[in-house]
Order: sequence, then structure tokens, then C-alpha cells
Amino acid sequence: MQLDKHKIEELNNRTLAKHQHQFEFVAADVKDLNSVLKKLGAFNITIPSWALGTGGTRFGRFSGGGEPRSLEEKIADVGIIHALNKSSNSISLHIPWDIPENAASIKELATQLGLHFDAVNSNTFQDQPGQKLSYKFGSLHHVDKVVRKQAVEHNIEVIKYGEALGSKALSIWLSDGSNFPGQLNFRTSFKNTLESLQEIYAASPADWKVWIEYKPYEPNFYSTTIGDWGQSYLLASKLGAKASTLVDLGHHLQGTNIEQIVSLLLMEGKLAGFHFNDSKYGDDDLTVGSINPYQLFLIFNELVEGMDARGMDHATSIGWMIDASHNVKDPIEDLLQSVQAIKIAYAQALLVDKTELQNAQAANDVTLAQEILQQAYRTDVRPLIAEASLRNGGALSPVETYRHLNVRENLIKERGLKTVATGL
Repeated sequence: MQLDKHKIEELNNRTLAKHQHQFEFVAADVKDLNSVLKKLGAFNITIPSWALGTGGTRFGRFSGGGEPRSLEEKIADVGIIHALNKSSNSISLHIPWDIPENAASIKELATQLGLHFDAVNSNTFQDQPGQKLSYKFGSLHHVDKVVRKQAVEHNIEVIKYGEALGSKALSIWLSDGSNFPGQLNFRTSFKNTLESLQEIYAASPADWKVWIEYKPYEPNFYSTTIGDWGQSYLLASKLGAKASTLVDLGHHLQGTNIEQIVSLLLMEGKLAGFHFNDSKYGDDDLTVGSINPYQLFLIFNELVEGMDARGMDHATSIGWMIDASHNVKDPIEDLLQSVQAIKIAYAQALLVDKTELQNAQAANDVTLAQEILQQAYRTDVRPLIAEASLRNGGALSPVETYRHLNVRENLIKERGLKTVATGL
């Protein structure tokens, strides 16, 4: 289904006077307001195709009805999200969960909805039906070169799918690692991974990027072959200019200073982008900003400062994508909330007075530096985000509009209550 823009406008008009009052109140204290609104209007976050269905855990999955039954319906759901927030104009596919059998038709459908295809993601952390060799003991790091070759060929196949769709990046996450001491040789595993990645890198088009993700644990609990940002950075540096490190916010041990990692990767020109989520205990994949919104703001503060220092375009220089699992929520509502949380943190970071902060830092005025950051963080920037959405033709309140339009109920009528697994 597609949303009628006139119905969105009608709902906007009901609360327009209230919005204008709130917007004018906040805008009065914003320096260079037009620049901030322009940046917010241009900022988009990619929606992964696997997030349109209800997620689950190793214990179970509780579907909610009306979920997409095909890639076409997943694209349609991203179209709904983008129609509401005007900040989700791209989709990321995970192969082989979402294979575009007819790339031309799929691409045309996306274009009709104002969407394009972002990074494609390979999958060598699961055995697929009919797969000749198992990844039980790893893929790109496997002790058997034949298994490594199979994994390399899969990644190259994913690149070809991406080329047909107009993608420009391959995202690689490996579950390769070990559960017990002595299970594998660390140096050999790393070298095998590097050699495999070199083959994939060589097969990627000249104008493509190769994003290397990292994770400290799970599904292996003793070691992970690409276990932290340093190992990913080392691989990316050895591969070449097209390769860089992808940061998943959940892929860190508790207490990790992610904002410092981001700052250094950005400084070195090796920050690929983000998989946004939130966590309480580990890699929980919770709704972005639902647990620690202040850390999200601090990350964006480093991003804005670092990108400005390098003259980078905020919207396009690195990749922005959600990677979360909404086990008990309506998937579309959860994604709308996540995009909103990301844009709140970004807007707050735009309000930080960088000159004053740098002066406070140079003077070792710790108290003032904290005050400057928290002044921006404590500003209610939601009216700014709503105004940017309004100017782009979106909803003032995406979740509220989604509910007023009974989107989920209509999707259930169209698709039924029965759903299929998403791969999560």
C-alpha cells in the first residue's frame, strides 16, 4: 500500500498551529537556523530489508500480522516509512534473505517510491538450504580453503546483485571465531580472513566501498576473528582505500567509549558508517535511543565535529543504517522511532557551539565544556525535526500519523495475519 500525501497534509493541519508555536520558541535560540533545517532535511537513514518483519530471539518469534511476504512488500513498507518521515529514502538488502530475482523490476518499484538501494550485505554466518559446505567452523577464516572459496564466491555474488540494483557498497559481518581455547590459531585465522577479503576486494568495482564490521562475541564466546575496531581497521588498512570500518553500536563490550572510536576512525578516513541500535547488557539490538540517548548524542557530537573538520557532507560521506530487532513492537513503528531518535541526536549535535567548546577545552575549563554539551543535549529539538519533515512533505508526527491512518490494520487486511520468517 501507499500513503495518500493529502491525508498526511490533512493530519498535519490539525496540529499545525501548535507546531508553529513550539517551533518558533525553539528556533529563536538557534544560530544559523536555515543551515540546521537544511541539514536535517537532507539527512536520511537506511532501512534494512530484514527489519520490516517482527524480530525474535533464539527462544522464539511472535509475529504481529500484516508483515511483508516478499521483497516487493518490504520495499513498499520502506516507502511508507519514508512517506511519513521523509528521512528514510534507501533500503539495504541482506543476501540471500532478500534476493532480487528481477533486479530491473525491483529497482523500478523502489524508484517509484522515492527510494534507492544502499549497501548490500552478505551472509556467511548461516548455512543455507542446498549449501554444499558448512560454516559451522567459520567462513572467510576457515581452515579449509575450499570452504573459504565458497564464502568468497558468495560475497562476489552479492556484489553482482548490488551492481544490478545500483548499490555502491558491500557490508561484511562475520561470525567467525572460536568457542574454546586451542580451537584455532589466531594468526592463521586472521591471515586467512585477510586473504579472503583481498579476493573480495579485488572483485569489487572501482567505485564501490567494502565495509568491515566487528563484534567482540556471539555466536562464538571465546574469540571472534574480527573482534574489535582495531582488527577491522587493520584489515581495512591492508586492503586499501575502498575498505573501511563499520561501527555497530551494539557490538561493543559494556562501557566501551564508542564516541572515541568514532572520532579516531573518522580522523583516519576509515569510518564506513553505522548500524544504529541500543543495548542494556550486550548486543541487544534495542530501539535506537531507548536506553542511552546521551551516548548517542556524544557520538554525533564527535561525528559533526569530525566531518566538519574534514569538509565532509553529513548526509552522504558515510553510511547511516538501522540494525535493530523489535521483538514485541510493530516493526514500522519501531523503525519510525529509531529514525526519530537518530535525528534528535544529530540535531542536538548541530546545536553545540563548537567555538565555545574548543575555547573551554583549550582553557581546561572542564565544567564549562560539560555545560556547553549539556545545553545542546537538553534542548528539545523535536520541533526542528518536525519542521524539516513538514518542509519535505512528511508528517509532523510520524508515529501518530501512522496510527491515525490505521496503516497496520490496512496491511493486515491486505496481507493477512499469517507471516513468514525474516531470517532474524
